[in-house]
Amino acid sequence: MRRKLKKKHGLSPDVTYNSVKVTKFINYIMKKGNKSAARKIVYGAFSEIKEKTKGDPLPVFEAAVKNVSPAVEVRSRRVGGANYQVPREVRPERRLSLAYRWLIAAALSKKGVPMHKKLADEIIAASNNEGAAFKKKEDTHRMAEANKAFAHFAW
Repeated sequence: MRRKLKKKHGLSPDVTYNSVKVTKFINYIMKKGNKSAARKIVYGAFSEIKEKTKGDPLPVFEAAVKNVSPAVEVRSRRVGGANYQVPREVRPERRLSLAYRWLIAAALSKKGVPMHKKLADEIIAASNNEGAAFKKKEDTHRMAEANKAFAHFAW
């Protein structure tokens, strides 16, 4: 008999931008349960984006997430004693989570600047189809394209 499906708890939208995506992004930035510090980083980055782009930061953030989200990725699969990198389509939830993770990792890799400024720069770069997070997506797509000969192993 199948187990009951786990209920997903819905996130409440954040107070400033009224967006569930921003709340989820804050949760990804949060370390050791310190949500107030994560909020300061995200809202600081958004105010930085507002200054640099002279517009609303939410569309810039959503464009960045859309540009960084991968459509395909490679998964390792063992067939007959050999490991193959099999290209697979990415589920929408994982797509979003990878985009957030790559944006944060790209911002963290820069040194010598406060986190909110690094994050703002990375989000602006990603919204313009450039930057380290966008490069990561391109590399993932390139690897999937190179290994599409093994796509028949996906089942």
